[in-house]
Amino acid sequence: MILLARFAHGDALAGAAHKARASGYRPADAFTPFPIDGLAETLETQPPYIRVAMFIGGAGVAALAYAVEWYSAVLDYPIDSGGRPLHSWPTFVLFPFAIGILAAAISGLIAFFWQSGLPRLHHPLFDADGFERVSQDAFLLAFTAPDKSDPRKLRTLLRDAGALAVWEMTP
Repeated sequence: MILLARFAHGDALAGAAHKARASGYRPADAFTPFPIDGLAETLETQPPYIRVAMFIGGAGVAALAYAVEWYSAVLDYPIDSGGRPLHSWPTFVLFPFAIGILAAAISGLIAFFWQSGLPRLHHPLFDADGFERVSQDAFLLAFTAPDKSDPRKLRTLLRDAGALAVWEMTP
């Protein structure tokens, strides 16, 4: 269950988020037409792990490509060409570098899709009354119900904090 509250202005939304956080409720997300100071800290958004996924994917594939080149040139099919060494790292570096960059880009794209929940084209919040005004002049605060037994406490807390309307939605 999602509890959605509409506010008249951004200061009321930020105050309600702070008050709810102090009461032990964790706001899931806020939808505003412009950034509000201090709201991101109250929401405690998770940092994106896309860079970590890109590093692991790129370094892992580059190391695997280098290992395949080394195995094929040194152990599996060694060719002595003019007394040159079998393991010549300068000739082995170009392909792992290029394929590592490609793997990092693909890993980043997959991590982005995974973290943002795409390709979900429609979210139940889009059906909320007035949600289309969020990009213009609406201020909405969403909560996932912490305990399904009594959402009335949170509802009264939001109304006391200045919510114009509070309604429940099922995802």
